[in-house]
Amino acid sequence: MDSTSGAPMHIAIFPWFAMGHLTPTLHLSNKLAQRGHRISFILPKRTQTKLQHLNLHPHLITFVPITVPRVDGLPHDAETTSDLPFSLFPLLATAMDRSEKDIELLLRDLKPQIVFFDFQHWLPNLTRTLGIKSVIYLIVHPLSTAYLGNGPRKSQGKGLTELDLMEPPQGFPDSCIKFQPHELRFLVSVREIEFGSGVLLYDRLHKGFSMADAIGFKGCKEIDGLYAEYLESVYGKPVLLSGPLLPEPPNSTLEEKWVAWLGRFNPGSVIFCAYGSEAPLSQNQFEELLLGLELTGFPFLAALKPPNGFDSIEEALPQGFKERVQGRGIAYGGWVQQQLILEHPSVGCFITHCGAASVTEALVNTCQLVLLPRLGTDHISNAKMMSRKLKVGVEVEKGEEDGLFTKESVCKAVKTVMDDGNEVGREVRQNHAKLRNFLLSNNLESACVDSFCHQLQHLL
Repeated sequence: MDSTSGAPMHIAIFPWFAMGHLTPTLHLSNKLAQRGHRISFILPKRTQTKLQHLNLHPHLITFVPITVPRVDGLPHDAETTSDLPFSLFPLLATAMDRSEKDIELLLRDLKPQIVFFDFQHWLPNLTRTLGIKSVIYLIVHPLSTAYLGNGPRKSQGKGLTELDLMEPPQGFPDSCIKFQPHELRFLVSVREIEFGSGVLLYDRLHKGFSMADAIGFKGCKEIDGLYAEYLESVYGKPVLLSGPLLPEPPNSTLEEKWVAWLGRFNPGSVIFCAYGSEAPLSQNQFEELLLGLELTGFPFLAALKPPNGFDSIEEALPQGFKERVQGRGIAYGGWVQQQLILEHPSVGCFITHCGAASVTEALVNTCQLVLLPRLGTDHISNAKMMSRKLKVGVEVEKGEEDGLFTKESVCKAVKTVMDDGNEVGREVRQNHAKLRNFLLSNNLESACVDSFCHQLQHLL
């Protein structure tokens, strides 16, 4: 065990039933187990096989499978958000809430000292009665919570308007974060989304922040410290940063078909676009994205879901597109090994939907970032953080009111980061190289995780 991380702790981790939450929290579990801490990782029963290969310390990380309770309208075999369209996510949240009694019995049996959770707003009351500490832990950077959360503003609570969100809350430590009208409309509407059991998504998080013993985020103090300190002042409790959760070297190799295809092109010349695994684009935006890639003249690999109303990528392609890009462009509808593709020397540019894990994987590689955030609160704020605060990527321009991008705006963003002569592109490339070196520096992550463990010990 690493001597800097104190006496071994027993921590239970219970993430929301989404691969984008389960996978990063398992990465965190590996880093805690590496320091001798014991982890009970609670997850849906059949999902265990999808994560088994990522458990690097099976003697210390124990999977604790639970049966997802039945809810009318929820498909019988659905366990995570990847099994469902977005419209059914609230039913999965209801199912998660119905596991409360099972979780209580499990925790009585497991007797952990701390439980990590995210959307389970009822958990802190339960852990308190059992004498267990609770930490609401989010895999996002604290920026979005600091800006959009419950900080002091002219209006309060759920009644916030677009006008309120145009300016950061009082005392917010940053003036460079600005949102467009279509983003503000979305951010206000998110606060009113019912997310299972008649509970608003906003209330799930707000109750979690208010009731938990501590708040945890992915991040490090050099980048996120100001936002963490601000949140400590708002909620009056410790805000812990776990480190950037850099991806572990994969224990697999890139599929031969991609090795062969990518190997045909010059180093740093291929655009890789991976647009998230959950919400598909509309047909119009799907076409604009592909036509924008074609317009760049660069070779490209786009891993996309078929747009709404289509069963396959093939039937949704723009007319004549396949013939025009033959040999230099691929639109692919299946799952791809994103981490391994990003590491390939031919990849020079990554177009990302700005999910937290994707952004981190991109930052530790040499490819340049083009930011095309999907409508998700953390995606929008991640894009602002990367483009405005850290200046390590270029965001695709969208209509201020309608939020739509065009093939020209996609092409322009790609050309900006790929063109050696472009001044903005040069600044972005230099900043990315500096940030990459910082993130990969010898003891950054280990120091962050040691500090995180020390603060958890202090909580006990």
